[in-house]
Amino acid sequence: MRFGAGGTWAIVASFIVAFMLSVLPLPDWVLPWRPAWVPLVLAYWCLALPLRVGVIVAWIIGLLFDVIQGSFLGQHAFGLAIVAYIVVIYHQQIRVYPLLRQALVIGSLVFIYSSAMLLIHNLIGSIKYGYDYLLTSVTSTILWPWVFIVLRDLRRRAGVE
Repeated sequence: MRFGAGGTWAIVASFIVAFMLSVLPLPDWVLPWRPAWVPLVLAYWCLALPLRVGVIVAWIIGLLFDVIQGSFLGQHAFGLAIVAYIVVIYHQQIRVYPLLRQALVIGSLVFIYSSAMLLIHNLIGSIKYGYDYLLTSVTSTILWPWVFIVLRDLRRRAGVE
């Protein structure tokens, strides 16, 4: 089942699902633990297809995410561009790591992303998030192996090259 140019539909569909999971209503006590779905999906595609998904795509995805979240325009775009830049630069090293080590690397990147988001929130005077917002990197680290396996299977089935 191959739709679109080179399976682009699979990339777009995975980001749509990540957006939906990111805005899914959760109880207040769970919110700090919500995985960073969009950075996780972005990191996967930057690892798998660094020539197709990179900083420009991350910036566009980030702007869309800013609109969806209703946040400061460019905030998520900046954070996701940082993640994409680091993953694209080091994709050859990260690819050969065992899955658990990859999870630690991706979790560190999500921590950097979350720290950037927290810094921007503090600079613009938002009291929406506290430092428990950084806990998202823990759940993202734990979920990375499953995200990787699911997206790898999607990429293979869709014939994304």
